[in-house]
Amino acid sequence: MSYENLGGLNEKLGIELVEMSAERMVGTMPVEGNTQPYGLLHGGASVALAETLGSMGSALHAEQYGKVPVGVDINATHHRSATSGIVMGTATAIHLGRTSAAYEIVITDEAGKRVCTSRITCALIDPR
Repeated sequence: MSYENLGGLNEKLGIELVEMSAERMVGTMPVEGNTQPYGLLHGGASVALAETLGSMGSALHAEQYGKVPVGVDINATHHRSATSGIVMGTATAIHLGRTSAAYEIVITDEAGKRVCTSRITCALIDPR
């Protein structure tokens, strides 16, 4: 799996990776272009950033077992709005097992204020 080119939705959202390991993934995303009609960061964009970071961390962890991750659960709590600038997501592993991986993802604005907290669980399965 190549981690250089995120492609697809990640490219459209402008997600950029800053730090990559199975234990901790960090990425940024611009607010501009990812807003809902009221000019606020779209909650779905926050969840997409969270899923990207948690899934990629899971993929890095799964490699040692010859497995690939598939998302089985994600949730998010939106704490405050962001209307401009860049948001940063930090995914921290809360469980790294042989058959599953789970992360807490905290998304903050440029002032360091928490915008969203998400949690993702991925099953680690044999590749097809």
